[in-house]
Amino acid sequence: MTISVDELADLIREIEVEDPIDYGDLPYDEDDLRRLVCQQIHEISDQAEKLGEDNRTTVLLAVAAKLVLENLVLHVRLLQQQGVPLDADAADLLRRLRGGSR
Repeated sequence: MTISVDELADLIREIEVEDPIDYGDLPYDEDDLRRLVCQQIHEISDQAEKLGEDNRTTVLLAVAAKLVLENLVLHVRLLQQQGVPLDADAADLLRRLRGGSR
């Protein structure tokens, strides 16, 4: 991979300026968590590189999609725990979570 773990972590930090992550009261350092995730993604990318560029891109897209889906599921579970009524339609739910109107 052409970008280092630290550079990737810096990019995430920059993105978080516009789209912050609520770390709440997690007992972990935010930078340590960023670095841990970036190291894992870096390793996945390095392994996928062995498959050729097209397959590498496909693997990275699949990993990104899986992570977004996992984040969505966790977000919905959090809303359920808070007693927030949920939309029956997944597209409406996604629009709402993105901050869009119905």
